[in-house]
Amino acid sequence: MYYFAVEGGTRLSGEISVGASKNAVLPMIAASLLADRGTTVLKNVPNNADVRTMLAVISQLGAEVDFDKKSHKVTIDASRVNSYEAPYDLVKKMRASFLVMGPLLARFGVARVSQPGGCAIGARPVDQHIRGFQKLGAKISETHGYTVAKAKRLRGTVLHFDRPTHTGTENILMSAVLAEGKTVIINAAQDPEVVDLCEFLKKMGAKIEGAGTSRITIRGVSSLKAVEHKPIGDRLEAGTFLFAAAATGGKVKVRGCPPEHLSAVLFKLEDMGAKITGGRNWIEISAPRRLKSTDIITDPYPGFPTDLQALAMAALSIAEGTGVVWERIFENRFLHVMELQRLGANITILGDRATIIGVDSLSGANVMASDIRAGAALVIAAMSAKGKSKISRVYHIDRGYERLEKKLQKLGAKIKRKEE
Repeated sequence: MYYFAVEGGTRLSGEISVGASKNAVLPMIAASLLADRGTTVLKNVPNNADVRTMLAVISQLGAEVDFDKKSHKVTIDASRVNSYEAPYDLVKKMRASFLVMGPLLARFGVARVSQPGGCAIGARPVDQHIRGFQKLGAKISETHGYTVAKAKRLRGTVLHFDRPTHTGTENILMSAVLAEGKTVIINAAQDPEVVDLCEFLKKMGAKIEGAGTSRITIRGVSSLKAVEHKPIGDRLEAGTFLFAAAATGGKVKVRGCPPEHLSAVLFKLEDMGAKITGGRNWIEISAPRRLKSTDIITDPYPGFPTDLQALAMAALSIAEGTGVVWERIFENRFLHVMELQRLGANITILGDRATIIGVDSLSGANVMASDIRAGAALVIAAMSAKGKSKISRVYHIDRGYERLEKKLQKLGAKIKRKEE
């Protein structure tokens, strides 16, 4: 079991590059199952635990997979997939594993997928996925913890999500591309990762219009081929480095992510007193020695991302004044608050809102990560604190980042990975 040993008090500075977006790569790995010929190639893929889990899932289904961790290139041949069951021991590790259901159902007419697990950040039901499959003509049953979907041939339809769902939009997209006729998704997720998945599917031969808007139209085709693709940069990893720089009063240039993918975040960082500049595929932040407080409301894209809420709260903990964070996506995404309080943060919670009164400084302490982004938030808080901290359960962090400590070391952070 590993932990991070962090010594705070160092201002981060320098340049860093982000890898491909985990949340773009995972659905593309699932989408590779749609190709009945050829070899899919994905470039710049991060070597994190979630990527390895998804590759293990499709390997279990019979896909031939190779992950060159030095070149960060993944190759997938799904032409000989011979199983339609994604087992519990793999799917329990990560909710995104449920994304194999759409491609399996579309290509083979049957899928049996364990009900998903993942981070403990609140209820994330797959009911909108299920209703979407049913609208496309699939028969759904649940047995022994598995969801089973069957359809001789999916048929195009019009479906309306109750609210934008990132993975729900992706799963329905991947099932509709081989359905008979036209499918329209209303109130679709507009995230950059969804747009990138659409570009990937169109390269494979899919017919999709409206990606990046709330209305996506898919016209089914008879088959898809394997292609090469370089997914977009990880905006959440970029946001991590930006908030790390903000909390430590640093100056950091992040390459590999266009500013428009983080527009709501950059707006709030400017509110907090940081100077932001950017170009086609880079963002630079120059932070004051002490930030100013601001209020944050999480919302589906293009709103402020819930995945960066904990990191923003870490920075607000040492900002001047009082800020309020209103979490509107997940009802249980304040598990990091207790750990931030152990570091000296002054935070109170009332329902789905947290009030943060900035303190002059945090103090090093022993804390533990509860999910990917909560863990990253604790790293940020520890780097800005006085003294030494120990962050346990870094396996949560490793799900979403490839050796986060190594990249932070390049920016001057005093952080080491150690074994218990």
